[in-house]
Amino acid sequence: MDIEQRLKDLGIVLPETPAPVGSYRPWVITGNLLYVSGQLPIVSGRLACSGKAGDTLNVDTAREAARITALNGLAQAKAALGSLDRISGCVRIGGFINSAPGFIEQPAVLNGASDLLVEVLGEKGRHARAAVGVSELPLDAAVEVEFLFEIITD
Repeated sequence: MDIEQRLKDLGIVLPETPAPVGSYRPWVITGNLLYVSGQLPIVSGRLACSGKAGDTLNVDTAREAARITALNGLAQAKAALGSLDRISGCVRIGGFINSAPGFIEQPAVLNGASDLLVEVLGEKGRHARAAVGVSELPLDAAVEVEFLFEIITD
């Protein structure tokens, strides 16, 4: 599958990748693995969704925030690899959902990221994952998601 063409067919334009705001790398390649640092639901340089799922956010809104993080994760992967066609599979994602006490639908929220990866990457987008509720996230973001991709090396 031509992933770059699939994005065009879906009408998806990946966002620009922001510079890191700390002493970390937005991505690291080691061997045939690409690790993408945790992504927030940033759109046009601004946080698109803040608050706690189960309190100020419903599941659908938080799920959309997770979808945005997946777009940002793919944008970072493209910056790292030059072309998404070098991705041979998504190995794992880790989702952190800013959750109100008693909120237990973290997997439903993280489906926003999982579904986008499968939509874009097809079967290569199916992955292992963890959906974890947390009490706070940077900038009060609704969701943060990290990614691990297997890649084709030169």
